[in-house]
Amino acid sequence: MFGTVLLSLCWLVLQLAAGELDYTSQGEGMQLQGEYSFAGLFPLHYTEDLTNGLPALVPCDQGRPNKHAFHLMQAMRFAVEEINNDTGPQLLLPGVKLGYQMYDICSNPASILATLDLLEQQQLNSSSAQKAVGVIGPDSSSKSFTPAALLGAYLIPQISYEASNEMLSNKLLYPAFFRTIPSDKNQVAAMIQLLVRFNWMWIALLGSDNDYGLQGMTSLSEQAPHHGICIPYQGIIPTATPDTVQTMRNMVENILKTKVNTIVVFSSKTKFYDFLPFVLERNVTDKVWIGTEDWSPSTLISQIPGIQTIGTVIGVAVKDAAISGFEEFEKKVVEASVQHIRISNVSTSSGNDCLQSTDLYSLAINNFTMDKYDTTSSFNVYKAVYALAYALHEALGCHAGECNKRSVNPYELLPLLSQVRFSLDNSSVYFDMNGDPPTGYDIVSWIWRGTEWSLRVVGSFTPDPITLTVDPDLIEWHGKENSQSVPQSFCSPPCPEGHKKLLTGQHSCCFDCQPCPSATFLNKSEPTECQPCLPEQWAPPTSEECLNRTVLLLDWDNPLSIALLFFLASCLLLTSSTAVILLLNLNTPVAKSAGGRTCLLMLAALTVAALSTLCHFGQPTPLACILKQPLFIISFSVCLACIAVRALQVVCIFKFSSKLPPAYERWMKKRGPEITIFLVSATILLISVIRVSLDTPQPSQDLQFYPDKIVLECSKTLSIGSGIELAYVSLLSVLCFCFSYMGKDLPANYNEAKCVTFSLMVYMISWISFFTLYLINRETFTMAAQVFATLFSVLAFLAGYFLPKMYIIVLRPQMNTTSHFQNCIQMYTMNRE
Repeated sequence: MFGTVLLSLCWLVLQLAAGELDYTSQGEGMQLQGEYSFAGLFPLHYTEDLTNGLPALVPCDQGRPNKHAFHLMQAMRFAVEEINNDTGPQLLLPGVKLGYQMYDICSNPASILATLDLLEQQQLNSSSAQKAVGVIGPDSSSKSFTPAALLGAYLIPQISYEASNEMLSNKLLYPAFFRTIPSDKNQVAAMIQLLVRFNWMWIALLGSDNDYGLQGMTSLSEQAPHHGICIPYQGIIPTATPDTVQTMRNMVENILKTKVNTIVVFSSKTKFYDFLPFVLERNVTDKVWIGTEDWSPSTLISQIPGIQTIGTVIGVAVKDAAISGFEEFEKKVVEASVQHIRISNVSTSSGNDCLQSTDLYSLAINNFTMDKYDTTSSFNVYKAVYALAYALHEALGCHAGECNKRSVNPYELLPLLSQVRFSLDNSSVYFDMNGDPPTGYDIVSWIWRGTEWSLRVVGSFTPDPITLTVDPDLIEWHGKENSQSVPQSFCSPPCPEGHKKLLTGQHSCCFDCQPCPSATFLNKSEPTECQPCLPEQWAPPTSEECLNRTVLLLDWDNPLSIALLFFLASCLLLTSSTAVILLLNLNTPVAKSAGGRTCLLMLAALTVAALSTLCHFGQPTPLACILKQPLFIISFSVCLACIAVRALQVVCIFKFSSKLPPAYERWMKKRGPEITIFLVSATILLISVIRVSLDTPQPSQDLQFYPDKIVLECSKTLSIGSGIELAYVSLLSVLCFCFSYMGKDLPANYNEAKCVTFSLMVYMISWISFFTLYLINRETFTMAAQVFATLFSVLAFLAGYFLPKMYIIVLRPQMNTTSHFQNCIQMYTMNRE
């Protein structure tokens, strides 16, 4: 395309230098003299197919008339007439007559030639020569690039009504280019949003072989992967020639092979018009066609015989608008043209090959119908004329109701055009920094009633911010009885929730599904990988999010905690009551036989053991973790040591004192019982201190025991040091049992074997039960079980060792006498003899 334009430009320049072209010839009705003139570039004929790809200037009147461009040109004439007659929305140029120069740009060479004519006018010094201060057009991007570059070099304002290629927004290359149609950048964004809205991720992309189609295809194909859209096939629609027939047939076959149900066509209407017969030939149906603003609302496409069978057509269209009084104006033009031709008896062909050779009257008598597409595009021309008029209004200082008529150079209007802001028919008109209008699109759908075609607006798109609104209920899906049944287009069906994609080909849309395992989740931004949860979180299999783990601890306000605190209070009350009773009866035989002051040490140890349970409630703290286990182990060891020494002492008195009298007496005189208890207690204290120092327990989170819960506990619960402590306590328990059992045949007041055995059995069963439960369960109930085992052990020793003594002291005082004890001893002695 660039080479063709370059050759055409060179040829035209040579012709211009030779003076062989008539640039001043005027077709009838194509010019209007005025004090200031606007140029209009409109493709009033189709001649692209007559050039055979050669850079030749074919006479425009040899092509077939373009009824759409005729309406566009009439919109410009209507706008100029409104401004001249002061009948427009606002008084703009009072006392000023606008003129126009219309050019039939039926081909790229004609567009370039018209541009050269406008530039030549700028160089003429004749005061009678009409110079254009602004240009309206051309219609397409392909015909706009060279004119935009040439006009931009001389800073002549140019406003296109249908050239949407986003490259034209480059102000470095095209500094004087503006447009009243949105850029293709916005159109591509609208198409992407439409595909995402209906989850059409597997599409074919077609584009016409011109700047409009190629740039649109490139932009859409670059952006599609960022939205998960796959394009297994892209095809360029060539110019229709005998040589490209097979190419087009192959394109249709390739579309069918990819099994796509959605086809995006970024093409000009003329190129797509030539391609559709091959689609109909292959009987392609039940597809969804996404169209651009150039062809989707065009009757050129919808009037193709059999077109209603291709499927559902959804397109992007310039927002619907109408020009008040425009239809009446065109009717008058037709009537005037018929009258003019009848009176002047002119031929329908002027015979002039160049520039304004088109006879406006000969076109007008065709009485072209006007559809919504023509009306909407005409409004863009209407806005462009008014934008130039507003800029001229500012340049001439027409604010006071009178214009300061003076010579105006085109470059003076350029900065003023960038600042215009006005409203036409509730539509705001202004340009952004790139010369683009910040307007959106309508989303339209084809509606068929038999062979009757119509367009229905089903949504809208706004570019800033990007927002798409579509009502699917308004779309009539082809071949679907239920309007709610949206056609699908995918390579692989969507994975169920929580299943990752395993790619099976080169496209990300083709995949197998695999469930995400537990403790992982599927992040939708990374659908091919299952992401691990944070340590403090968990997730069931096939999850799309991580959940916070349940925290397991024995809260102070937990019902179990409250019950255990009452139990603790009861134990403390019993130990303190027992201590008070023993203290008040410390010199009685029962208190002395129980150990005397040693009993108070035992009760103090049991009290500390009971209080150690307070370290189990609430959040673990470093201090609680350090004290929790040692407090119980040391205090209970002291209690067991006291019982063991007391049992040994009783056995020695009754059984070994006569056999080893010096040793027993020396042991007693040297305060053997107290030293033994101290050494036993100091040993366990030393073991605990060393363990805590070398392997200090800390608050920890057990994340391994439960997949969905966090166990808040202290570390080192089952360490080597803990095992040594446990072994030491177990040894003391065995000694207690052995020494107590040795005195099973002593007098009843001194026989503690049954009571101590009972206490030890309850103590051991409690802790064996707890450790069994701890190995299989770490719930709050297990934490409560440890507290219960501690308190139950304390209660067992209170009940087994001290309760019988309290019973005698409180309820059987007659048995708490020296004579009663002596009688028991005598009976024991007599029985042994």
